[in-house]
Amino acid sequence: MTEGNFVDYVKVYATSGKGGKGSVHLHREKFITKGGPDGGDGGRGGHVIARGNKNRWTLVNFRYKRHFKSSHGEHGSKNRSSGADGQDMYMDVPLGTVIRDYETKEILFEITEEGQEEILLPGGMGGRGNWHFRSPTNQTPRYAQPGVEGREGEFILELKVLADVGLVGFPNAGKSTLLSVLTSAKPKIADYEFTTLKPNLGIVEYRDFKSFVMADIPGIIEGAAEGKGLGHYFLRHIERNAALLFLIPADSNDISKEYEILLDELRRYNAELLDKDRLVVISKSDMLDDELMDEMRVELDKDFKDTPYMFISSVAQQGLVELKDRLWTLINE
Repeated sequence: MTEGNFVDYVKVYATSGKGGKGSVHLHREKFITKGGPDGGDGGRGGHVIARGNKNRWTLVNFRYKRHFKSSHGEHGSKNRSSGADGQDMYMDVPLGTVIRDYETKEILFEITEEGQEEILLPGGMGGRGNWHFRSPTNQTPRYAQPGVEGREGEFILELKVLADVGLVGFPNAGKSTLLSVLTSAKPKIADYEFTTLKPNLGIVEYRDFKSFVMADIPGIIEGAAEGKGLGHYFLRHIERNAALLFLIPADSNDISKEYEILLDELRRYNAELLDKDRLVVISKSDMLDDELMDEMRVELDKDFKDTPYMFISSVAQQGLVELKDRLWTLINE
C-alpha cells in the first residue's frame, strides 16, 4: 500500500431521498360510480447508510467520490397501492472509521465491526394517501399528504487505524525498516527524518499459520500533542492499537529520556493510551558489542523496572524471532 493511497481524512456530502406523495385517487369501476377514496401511501425516501467493510483499509475511494445521494420514494397509486421505497445509498468504510458532523464536529458514531450499519441520513417519510382521511362527514377526501423532504449534510470521515501492534518512536528510529523486515509491506525507507508521512500496515506471519497486524506510525516529536510537526494527524492512529511497541535506536543520546518524552506526548494527547500493553525495543543493536550491551542493560534495568525491553537489529536480523514471540504474548494475554 503506497503512501499516496493511504487516505485517512475526507469530507463528504450526502443527501437522503424524498418521500413519495400519497395518492388522491377515487375508486371507479363499472357499476360503481362512487367507490370512495383508495389512494395509496407514498414510499419512504432512501437512507444514506455507512457500512463497515473489512476489505477496505483506507478512505481512498472517497477521494474520487464525495457526493452520495439516495433515490426518492415513489408516489402512491390507486387500489391503496403504496409506492416503492427509495433505494438506500451505502457508503462502505474501513473498520475504525469515525464519522463527525462537519459543522458541529460532533462524533455521530464509529464503525468498528464488519457489516455494521449506521443510518447517516434517514430518508423522508412517504405521504399518506386519501384513504386515511375518509370519515363519516368527509367520505371523498380529495387531498393526501406530500412526501417529507430528504435531508442533506456534510460529514467528516476520519480513519483510526485498527492494528494489533503500533510502532511508536521518534523520526528515523527504524520503524519502517522493522516493518519491512517483519512483513511484506514496502514502506518508504531513507536516512532522514519524517520519511514516513502516513501510517503503513503490514501483516506479521507467526508460527502455526497465525498472524497479527502491525502499524508503522509516523514519528513523534516533542510537542506533538499540541499539534507540532504532524501532531494529531498521526497520534489518533495509536488509539486503536492493542499494544504499543516503543522503538528507540541504540545510538540515542539518552534512551530513558527518549522513552519518557514519548510517554509524555501520549499522556498529554490521551492518558488512556498509557493503559495499553507496551514493549520497549532498542533497535540498531548490531552496532553494539557484548560489553557495551551489558553496560546498557545495567542502566536500563534501573530505568525500566516495570516495562519490558529487549535489543534487536532489523538489518542484521537479530532478536526478531523473540520479538514476534513477545508481541504475540502481549496482544493475546
